[in-house]
Amino acid sequence: MGAWLRHRLPDRVDVPGMLAQGRFVDDDGRPVRDADPYAQQRTVWFHRDLREEPEVPGQVHVVHRDERLVVVDKPPFLSTIPRGGHVRQSVVVRLRAELGLPELSPLHRLDRVTSGLLLLATESRWRGPYQTAFERRAVDKTYRALAPVRPDLELPAVVRNHLRKERGTWCAEVVPGAPVNAETRVELESVVGEHGIYRLTPRTGRTHQLRVHLHGLGIPIVDDPLYPVVRDVPVDDFSRPLQLLAAELAFTDPVDGQARRFQSVRSLPLTTLG
Repeated sequence: MGAWLRHRLPDRVDVPGMLAQGRFVDDDGRPVRDADPYAQQRTVWFHRDLREEPEVPGQVHVVHRDERLVVVDKPPFLSTIPRGGHVRQSVVVRLRAELGLPELSPLHRLDRVTSGLLLLATESRWRGPYQTAFERRAVDKTYRALAPVRPDLELPAVVRNHLRKERGTWCAEVVPGAPVNAETRVELESVVGEHGIYRLTPRTGRTHQLRVHLHGLGIPIVDDPLYPVVRDVPVDDFSRPLQLLAAELAFTDPVDGQARRFQSVRSLPLTTLG
């Protein structure tokens, strides 16, 4: 088992030390030993040592709360769920404690570097109907982005292509000739100096879709750390937030049929302390 654990776990986990301390256990809570024989379909549990997490600046605004839903407006750099090196500094961990909702869970994805509206279920029993609404594309999402202005770019425009992001890679890529799986309508709302504020209406929700589509139009989002060039930004550098905002959510509530519409309290350009 020791050899298998060393092979499967990343280098940052001290497998020999944790084995010696009995910190790997099976389903019955019995410590897994280095010399134990390997067994297929055996479950092994352990808790990682968490790094000290600097507090992410900015406020999580509670836009709406009722029996079933909590809608928040999150700042940039705050992870939605505990993941990787971001555990305590995540929307879910923060708000479960602050709101006294131990089952609070997100109903859709919002990247750590993206700001704006996030919809969460107060209890697990409410997840199904709302997640189904997202899966059926019955939720209208509107984003706004700050990006350069191209006078020769004809807008509004609809970008349609096939996006693929391989596990373990930083960036998504366009796959020429493959069936369309990503679509975004792009409109220019206003001009501020050399930049424009763009209204983005995605019909699909592929990873990094909006960022890739604007980059493909020659107007990459301001302070994007990945597109067009991957920048080596320390994970705790909060100085240059991505200028992408999840600005509006609208849908018919699948439980009671009520029309729901929520708007972000933030506006572009975004600041770290917003």
